[in-house]
Amino acid sequence: MNKIYPSAVAALQGIMADGQLIAVGGFGLCGIPEALIAALRDLGTQNLTAISNNAGVDDFGLGLLLQTRQIKKMISSYVGENKEFERQYLAGELALEFTPQGTLAEKLRAGGSGIPAFFTKTGVGTLVAEGKESREFDGEVYIMERALLPDVSLVKAWRADKSGNLQFRYTARNFNPAVAMAGKICVVEVEEIVETGSMHPDSVHLPGIYVHRIVLNATPEKRIEKRTMTEKAGV
Repeated sequence: MNKIYPSAVAALQGIMADGQLIAVGGFGLCGIPEALIAALRDLGTQNLTAISNNAGVDDFGLGLLLQTRQIKKMISSYVGENKEFERQYLAGELALEFTPQGTLAEKLRAGGSGIPAFFTKTGVGTLVAEGKESREFDGEVYIMERALLPDVSLVKAWRADKSGNLQFRYTARNFNPAVAMAGKICVVEVEEIVETGSMHPDSVHLPGIYVHRIVLNATPEKRIEKRTMTEKAGV
């Protein structure tokens, strides 16, 4: 089975549809599938619900899909650094399911592991717990969280072999393995494609059984977030 596609647009054609639930890897601007996000913008798919730790920035990452109003709802744990996200949310144009970061990671991992739901103490007694089942274990209250099963997952890896075995690079791994495992269809953007069998088994971070389509992006932009501080007198 050939998993390699000639372009990001070609890799998404035939699997994207309006109203889908998608998951996108990355943390901030680190390890985001930038070419696949741009291709999804170009395809014009509408009314998407997007699972991602954050929503990119105004002109990069998922911020591109917010600009074109292709996302109707975000399931995220951090939504700063994106003024368009803020504007749409405050204007009631964008729905948000705010999810604690560890819970979001576990909801994806559970989805990829065939676990329909789990209990956690995170969010007990807060808005996060509203409308969710609670149960007591050993004298402590827990809330039930449902797993996430996206229709399509968009993932960034450093290297893939032709069978789809993936290797991630340093912190760019972040949410990507969990996102890949959870998706019913997983599309991966990589910087290098090698022959099957050429990667050392210990270098494989995610087996190819989870990967359906691969596209090469040998020269990603790789933006870097930088901390800025306001100078104060006497500091």
